Amino acid sequence: MKKFSSRKGFLLIADILIVAVTGTFANLALMWADILRGAHTADSLSVPWSTMTLLLGIVGLFTVLFLLSLGAYSFFWRLYGKKDFLVCGIAVTLSFMLSGVFAYYFNIFDRQLPVLYFVIFYLSSLFCMLLVRLLFKQAIVRLTEAGREENARRTLIVGAGQAAKLILADIESAKSDPNNPSHDIFPVCLVDDNRAKYGTKINGVPVLGNTQDIPQICKANNISLILFAIPSCTDEERKQILEICSETQCNIKMVPYLSQLYFDDTSSGKGLLKQVQDIKIEDLLGRDPISFDKDSIKAFIKGKVCMVTGGGGSIGSELVRQIANYDPKQIIIVDIYENNAYDIQQELRLEHDDGLNFVTLIASVRDYDKMESIFKEYKPHIVFHAAAHKHVPLMETSPEEAVKNNIFGTYNVATLAENYGVEKFVMISTDKAVNPTNVMGATKRCCEMIAQYKAQHSTKTEFVTTRFGNVLGSNGSVIPLFRRQIESGKPVTVTHPDIIRYFMTIPEAVSLVLQAGAMAHGGEIFVLDMGDPVKITTLAENLIRMYGKVPYRDVEIKFTGLRPGEKLFEELLMNEEGLKSTENKKIFIGNQIAIDEEDLLNKLTELKKYAEENNSEKVVEMLSAIVPTFKHKIN
Repeated sequence: MKKFSSRKGFLLIADILIVAVTGTFANLALMWADILRGAHTADSLSVPWSTMTLLLGIVGLFTVLFLLSLGAYSFFWRLYGKKDFLVCGIAVTLSFMLSGVFAYYFNIFDRQLPVLYFVIFYLSSLFCMLLVRLLFKQAIVRLTEAGREENARRTLIVGAGQAAKLILADIESAKSDPNNPSHDIFPVCLVDDNRAKYGTKINGVPVLGNTQDIPQICKANNISLILFAIPSCTDEERKQILEICSETQCNIKMVPYLSQLYFDDTSSGKGLLKQVQDIKIEDLLGRDPISFDKDSIKAFIKGKVCMVTGGGGSIGSELVRQIANYDPKQIIIVDIYENNAYDIQQELRLEHDDGLNFVTLIASVRDYDKMESIFKEYKPHIVFHAAAHKHVPLMETSPEEAVKNNIFGTYNVATLAENYGVEKFVMISTDKAVNPTNVMGATKRCCEMIAQYKAQHSTKTEFVTTRFGNVLGSNGSVIPLFRRQIESGKPVTVTHPDIIRYFMTIPEAVSLVLQAGAMAHGGEIFVLDMGDPVKITTLAENLIRMYGKVPYRDVEIKFTGLRPGEKLFEELLMNEEGLKSTENKKIFIGNQIAIDEEDLLNKLTELKKYAEENNSEKVVEMLSAIVPTFKHKIN
């Protein structure tokens, strides 16, 4: 408050000085006119000094009162816009009108009011007040900002709409606060695809071109920061513009979607700059956010005992988080890795206090007896089976471990779910299960077959599979690896220049699992429409640019060759499955393939024998026998 009062006092004194100087100047000018024309006192154009002093006091008083009431002292002159100059002119005009009426009514002058003096006084005061403000704004402040600009982040704003106006206002407000993290942002220009805005200015910042011109404009104006300020654009538009922005060496930040914005002050939009965030790699996927029927999910989960195997992993822990929001009776978290299990346990305690009934258990899905004791004690209604070995290269070197954990761990949990009357068993699969070329994918396809086999004869439990592509940010995802490599100054490693993958976010993947569980009737494989696949090389290049670096110059991209079992592209559906739409336009169902139960069980028995003998070669042979589409690639 002290800072505000001292600023207001400084501006007020400056305006009083302007009134005093211009009033004195007007009288001196008229005195010289009297001398030149040899006028007598009776017909003098000037006024007595005592009268002039009194008038200066009246005009000065009314001027500052009007300026105060109209808010002209609420901020420094360097922040003045057209509206503020107009307000200032109105305040000066009203003050002189009221002063004239006041002087005439109280007969301050000993003769008729000297109109000429009053007019010159008014015009010179108005001119000087506006001129001083304008000069201060354009000259003094620009000199000050020129020094600040040397260390400032020269910024281009994408979009010249209302969001850009609010951001520019926030930037101006932040300049005077060195503790504000945005105080060093220096807005240089804007771009907008509306041609009518070319050549115009917003708060003094020019619109220099359209989004296609961003790379050239950034280079010509030495831009270091791009603010994406179009919260209402579509995902595809955002992707296209961000790809253009990522061609520059600039750091990129963006305003969230319109639906995600909040305002500290809804009348002014203050705080919009605070919501600007770093670009996320999923912003470059170019796919609309997946929407889900939360009511059906809540009806599915509410009041149920839900077990999540692999509950400490990236997918399992997110399952636990989302299930917790749908009022379950109890959550059973099962994981063999104690550190992950501990982390999600502590997170739930912190987030929900004592309002959530859950238990965390250390157990392996390989251990049938241990898992049976859990089913017997907690009697789950729904089982989400997320426990699995998922790292493709590691499973290539230890195929028997992939079989023990993925296949027979799934068989254990699925069998127990059936034996203990679980309502629904939801298995998490992967696009690598489609026409697999690696051991991990083959084991997951075998798991899908187990779920379908169980669905064929189970009368109590509905077995369903959910299949999706790579999950951004999950354990084993390329994104965390790329980030670590960039931040440590090492080359980013990509296996092949043409390798492509489907991607989705962890919350989307988990929402698919929950939605599928709610929709399932048994035997389905639910598949998410994940849009166009993403080239991993492009993903790496964009991530490097997001760090403000240039691919291949600042950060090298090394192509290491396809790993054992890896293929250039993944598929989401097997040819023989076909595709059937659902009420959710983004979710499809693969038709169930009939499973020869006797043949499957015989081969699983043989596979288990080889796995227990740790016979890797025979394990791979049996996987090929069980999964006819498995074409092992050694690379």
